[in-house]
Amino acid sequence: MHLRNIPLILSCETFMPTSIPDVTTLLTAAAKYLEQELMPTLSGYHRFQTRVTVNVLNIIRRETELRVAQEADELNRLRRMLKHDGTLEALNDELCELIRTGQIDLDNAELRAHLRQSLADALAINNPKWTLVENR
Repeated sequence: MHLRNIPLILSCETFMPTSIPDVTTLLTAAAKYLEQELMPTLSGYHRFQTRVTVNVLNIIRRETELRVAQEADELNRLRRMLKHDGTLEALNDELCELIRTGQIDLDNAELRAHLRQSLADALAINNPKWTLVENR
């Protein structure tokens, strides 16, 4: 019997582990290297630009980690508030129009809770240190 006559039942993927780390791991490693290894050796303009790059990498990492769940939660809040289904973009547009035309009271508790949570979600990605400060 020759091996070439035996059908291949399992692919290599079954036996081989993933050789590429996930995006979050790669972004974390890149930011850590820049911040802990490279930045201490720099000064002035290049140190500042490296700090900016670290911040960008961390924002991308947090977006990758958090955004899908945040969008799902936001969509559910909008569906409850507006009492019908739709895409996230369409429901957000509708809510903006309701606010713009005064058809929803700005003191509406559900609206305020939604806006507060949406802001907290954005800050969790863009500037998580801001959300740690109480009474902002």
